[in-house]
Amino acid sequence: MSRPAVRAGLVGGLIGLVVSLIGLIPAVGCITLPLWLAAFLAAGGLAAHWMPPRRQTGPAAGAGAVAGVITGLISGLISVLLTPLSLSISGGPQAIISQLPPESLEAFEQVGVDPSLLFGAGTLAGVTALCCLPIGLVGGAALGALSGLIYAAAKPE
Repeated sequence: MSRPAVRAGLVGGLIGLVVSLIGLIPAVGCITLPLWLAAFLAAGGLAAHWMPPRRQTGPAAGAGAVAGVITGLISGLISVLLTPLSLSISGGPQAIISQLPPESLEAFEQVGVDPSLLFGAGTLAGVTALCCLPIGLVGGAALGALSGLIYAAAKPE
């Protein structure tokens, strides 16, 4: 079970890399969420497809979940690594700060927080790690298991 799952997870991670690179294009970045979901589903389906025939739904769902977790891990790490590049493409921290209302900037000054540090590449990469990585792991496991289960039920032979 682990071999097909690992291979499918690596393929899903490669798809995630492509999706992440597509997400760097400003006008096209809005379609990345459906592509991420498709990557998780594809990884789970591939894991079930690569299992030996007479696929059972339980092991296929497990293989799909493992493939989804691997895809989520790889994709999440890629997202964290590409966050500074994405920030620089969008204009850097100053572009974000310029969009803040003056009241927010005053509040930052009153508490002694420099907004450029708050919206810096390292901070945003950390937020991405705390947000996207767990969501990718859990979502990848769920969608991978679902697609592995569906594939095994539809094509047991």
